[in-house]
Amino acid sequence: MTANASGTVEIRAALVRLRRATGLPVAFGGLVEPGRPRVRISELTGTSTLALSALAVTSGNGLGGKAVALGRPCAVTDYSLSRQISHEYDVPVAAEGLRSVLAVPVVVRRRVRGVLYGALRTAQPLGDRTLSAAVAAARDVEQALVVREEARALMAAARPLPVTDAPASGAEWSGAAWEEVREAHRELRSLAPRVADPALRAEVLRVCRRLAGAAPADLFREAGESVRGAAGEAGADGSARAGGLSPRELDVLACVAAGATNATVAARLGVRPETVKGYLRSAMRKLGAHTRGEAVVSARRAGLLP
Repeated sequence: MTANASGTVEIRAALVRLRRATGLPVAFGGLVEPGRPRVRISELTGTSTLALSALAVTSGNGLGGKAVALGRPCAVTDYSLSRQISHEYDVPVAAEGLRSVLAVPVVVRRRVRGVLYGALRTAQPLGDRTLSAAVAAARDVEQALVVREEARALMAAARPLPVTDAPASGAEWSGAAWEEVREAHRELRSLAPRVADPALRAEVLRVCRRLAGAAPADLFREAGESVRGAAGEAGADGSARAGGLSPRELDVLACVAAGATNATVAARLGVRPETVKGYLRSAMRKLGAHTRGEAVVSARRAGLLP
């Protein structure tokens, strides 16, 4: 899935939430086209025509263009009569029968990436509650885009790490290179639960499995012990098969392996410290470990952590 295609998924979901939260009959929006100062309306919900579909809104023009240019929410009570905006798009707006309209920019790292619109077919003030809900929906999209970009950057950084054609002996691995693998795995595991796009989340977990499976056998084999231990092999969702660890338990162990305290793990994963303790206790029980350190070693022996 392309970056823009994934972004439109987030726009679409935000528009549905906006209508549900406000009762607005119509919502629509889209992303800024790469390399062009305009927004392409790609997502429509509640519309009765296709007049707004694929409409290109140039920065500075109309209500959405004004929101892009200013980088802040804008609203009009009666679109066609408003003196606060220019009127390049009056025809499609009138064709859809829209009167009161608001436009909220999606801003990521000080750059406008898209616009969410909400509208009524009557001329009346939209109100602070509606505007606040639209701003909250835009913030959700912003966070999703940030997480997506972080995930792609981490995966790109992980690709050149020495995780393919792993040498048979751990002695051939540089300690610094191996710590890079472990750090990349920890960051991706921490990020995965925050990725809303299922396809991207699956891709992140595939990279995690690739990193976890890169362990040199001699690092963990003791007295003929198999690298794949009692915890079982990693499943398609990033968990272990046959009574193994859940994805959340792996998330916690990945952070613990990097030396994080329970409080730090909780902050990274967005859960309570008590919840982290529960996941850790469960993981230790499944791995037959008595301490945090033993749990990490067992997970590495099982190929669940690098």
